[in-house]
Amino acid sequence: MWSFFSRDPTKDFPYEVGDPVHGLEDRSVWSLHKGKKRGTQDEVSIFLFDVQKSSETLFDIAKASLKKLKTMRHPSLLHYLDSCETEKFLYVATELVEPLVTHLEDMRLEGQQKDLFLAWGIFQITRALSFFNNDGNMRHNNVCLYSVFVTSAGEWKLGGFEFLTAQGQDTSSPIPIKILPALEIYDPPEKKDPSKLKSVTKCSSDMWGLGCLIWEAFNGPLKNQPSLKTVDHIPKQLCTLYCELVSANPASRPNPADIITRCRKLGGYFKNDLIDTMLFLEEIQIKDKVEKGKFFSTLSSYLDNFPEAVCVHKILPQLLTAFHYGDAGSAVLAPMFKLGKLLEEADYQKQIVPCVVKLFASNDRTTRSRLLQQLDQFIMHLQNSTVNDQIFPQVVHGFLDTNAIIREQTVKSIVHLAPKLNYNNLNVEVLKHFARLQSKDDQGGIRTNTTVCLGKVAAHLHPQIRQKVLVSAFVRATRDAFPPARQAGVLALAATQQYFLLAEVANRVLPALCPLTADPEKQVRDAAFRTIKGFLGKLEKVSEDPSLKEGMEADVHTATPSLSNAAATWAGWAVTAVTAKFYRSHSDTARVQHSVKSALSKPGSLEQPSSSSMSTTTSSVTSMTSLEHSESASDYDPEHWDMTAWGEIDSSAGTGTGASARSPPSSGSAHATPALAALCEDDWDGEWGTLQEQPSAEAELASPSETWNNAAWSEAVVASHNASATYVRGSARLAAHQNSNDSLGGWEDGEFEPIEENADENNASKMDEMRRKREERKLQRQREMEARRSARGQGPMKLGSKINSPPPPF
Repeated sequence: MWSFFSRDPTKDFPYEVGDPVHGLEDRSVWSLHKGKKRGTQDEVSIFLFDVQKSSETLFDIAKASLKKLKTMRHPSLLHYLDSCETEKFLYVATELVEPLVTHLEDMRLEGQQKDLFLAWGIFQITRALSFFNNDGNMRHNNVCLYSVFVTSAGEWKLGGFEFLTAQGQDTSSPIPIKILPALEIYDPPEKKDPSKLKSVTKCSSDMWGLGCLIWEAFNGPLKNQPSLKTVDHIPKQLCTLYCELVSANPASRPNPADIITRCRKLGGYFKNDLIDTMLFLEEIQIKDKVEKGKFFSTLSSYLDNFPEAVCVHKILPQLLTAFHYGDAGSAVLAPMFKLGKLLEEADYQKQIVPCVVKLFASNDRTTRSRLLQQLDQFIMHLQNSTVNDQIFPQVVHGFLDTNAIIREQTVKSIVHLAPKLNYNNLNVEVLKHFARLQSKDDQGGIRTNTTVCLGKVAAHLHPQIRQKVLVSAFVRATRDAFPPARQAGVLALAATQQYFLLAEVANRVLPALCPLTADPEKQVRDAAFRTIKGFLGKLEKVSEDPSLKEGMEADVHTATPSLSNAAATWAGWAVTAVTAKFYRSHSDTARVQHSVKSALSKPGSLEQPSSSSMSTTTSSVTSMTSLEHSESASDYDPEHWDMTAWGEIDSSAGTGTGASARSPPSSGSAHATPALAALCEDDWDGEWGTLQEQPSAEAELASPSETWNNAAWSEAVVASHNASATYVRGSARLAAHQNSNDSLGGWEDGEFEPIEENADENNASKMDEMRRKREERKLQRQREMEARRSARGQGPMKLGSKINSPPPPF
């Protein structure tokens, strides 16, 4: 039983004492050690007092300071966790800190970051002294470099309560005697001059200590009191206040509350971006939504000037708290992602990724838009399983969104998501939506960017799917009514040339490109001529040296194409560009962000075009530099090809007529747009097209044979025979019949069977047979529709038409 009462008390102390931390030595009754909490292994600081090696007086001082530390709570005071007393030691556990003297010695901050850090720290200590002197009616009596500690978040915490006294506690000696000789250098001058004791105020001794602390923050540890007269390193904003703090007259030293008021005014030392930000975050719970939105919208521009420790350990946790428990919403995304770059990978997965997953499930369009815009900032931190199982199912809804801006940004996001998507999500789901958007979307910019994106992600597609889809999709784009979409299709064919069999180039690609040499738009014609020259040069090389064929078709059936091999071909420039990331220009980003709030808040706003926006369209093309026209020069060589034609397809706004810009793509060419020349003169490097066009006010009609299927556009020469045909939604019955034939949402497998790589002299007959079968299927579908019409007795009824039937008998 007696052994129970004599057990070691440290067993109940849930902290382990670690290595000592230097800095306090002979200037504190405590020694500082690192520590960890048992079980969680959270890092803490342990203040240790050796009972056996210290005098009774020091032991009483240590116990008194512990008692005061337990009962004091303030954001700028050292935070107490736990304590334990044994016969040998007195243990005190606090938050993880290090002495300010050590922190300043090891600090690597320079310039503005250092200035902001010191200003924020001095502000915190001044606020703590205001709490002591004004709210608590106490004097600290030990303010110096060795009584201040710094947390991992860069916050200054006031400790060293060994000599803390209450007002009126000892009127005969308002300034206590310090046992430690090393601390006597911080005693105010009135301690040695009894005549000045009458003018001592409740804060005069602490203000003298604050002046010493300010001097040490800019000059290092104080060696003697005469050094306080040197003010060379103290900021000019602080010099006047500093001189008042170290005044020989105690009555002339200001109150800490007055110091904060004076220095927080415009132009004051405490009036800066960091202190403003930290004070706002401390009071964020009482701020209204408008204030929060304005704060978060400007926060990102300040973060580069803030110390990294403050950003990661103080600002970021506040942003996460505001996101989870406040109404900050998507406004916190920009600063949160910017600060997330400073985190270790494990911390990013723990703190940021759950927020991203939660945000993608939001129904708020503004939130979804901002996520898609900033996808490139966090996609590299997301696991493939997270993207496929939790994020992509939410992103895919954007393809069907009624708001055109969301649809456009969803298309662009696939460039970043494609490397992480599984087979079904990329090769089935994405291509299904791409096929629908490219053929049916009423926004020319979206159709254009769909073509651009398909070219960008071509390397990630499965080889069999890629061979079936690319040529058909890009040929369709070349017959779009929107001129930039046609140019995008031409450049996409050039950029992905390594994925085409030479037989496909001769039988499908070149016949589709030739009509574009007479396109109404010069930029489209130029792109077509250059691309045709490249393909012809490639075929000519193989004709002269058939052994080159195997190397040119090496990537057609390869899951992971060799960039080094592709770069050696005539369009290696396109491979380099197609793997580049998209970046929006500054002006374009500003314009979209300015309009995104109003545009997203009214999903139907796009259905009410204004007179100015009706003529504004989106382009995803770029001007191409002229090529060498020497007949002897080989187009097989990379130097004879434009190195930026495809990579700069990222788009901008052009101007077109209402019908050609807004209608779905047709097999004919659109009228010339006056502003296209100006459009292509701009620098489109790294830009996506912005969406400023409006849907057409009424649907356009078409013959039943011109439905959305691959047979209508898989042949390159169809465009010249159907110049006036347009695509329409069609009736529900016709759409059902059509969808039954679309295994990839419009790109039918049977319509473009892969050509054998070892094609021989029978290739021509095989292509004729495939063309004949396509014609037979088209005729069969027409006969079926005619049969259904005959069964109904009449053709399709038009809305509002009258039924001409004989009158009923009387």
